[in-house]
Amino acid sequence: MKLPVLPTIVVGLAVATMIALGVWQLQRKAEKEALIALYSANAAKPPIAFPDTAPVRDSEMFRKSKLNCLEVVEWQTVSGRDVEGRAGFQYIADCSTGPEGPGALVSIGIADRPDLKPVWKGGIVSGTVVTEPSRYNIIERTFGVIPVPLPMIVADEPVEGMRAVAQPDPRNVTNNHLSYAMQWFFFAAAATVIYLLALRRRQTVR
Repeated sequence: MKLPVLPTIVVGLAVATMIALGVWQLQRKAEKEALIALYSANAAKPPIAFPDTAPVRDSEMFRKSKLNCLEVVEWQTVSGRDVEGRAGFQYIADCSTGPEGPGALVSIGIADRPDLKPVWKGGIVSGTVVTEPSRYNIIERTFGVIPVPLPMIVADEPVEGMRAVAQPDPRNVTNNHLSYAMQWFFFAAAATVIYLLALRRRQTVR
């Protein structure tokens, strides 16, 4: 059977690209596993000074830290869970840390309502270093210019009238690269089978 040159080249390039993307996802899986292992090790290390600028380095993620919130400049709320796994609204304080300082974000507690007026005005906070929650959807993250996430500390203890925020756990870091790799390999196999069937049908028609 004589293969049509141009369609075969196009399909071959597409299949090769899909396989390459699958292999890349497997590489990303190994990198993510190493990163999660680093985060897990960080959780057991001594406290560090709170990172005052973005991006937060991998060596700083999930480390214990402490900061002094001089004044709460603004409040924001996002979805979150407390230490018992109950859903609610996570209150994040945008804190002033000095006359000309960069400020700091503090996740201070979970509440059932998004319209509370927290009584907390600031103070010393101990907790775990992570980055601020993502405020962008998948399309914006894929095609938009997304600012580097700011450092945030998740307080060990909640403020009065709120529940404690679930402490960050490295095991909850998403690692779905294996499923992505399997998808690309499936697409490559499916494209190959469909093309072969098309060739067979073309041959039969003749």
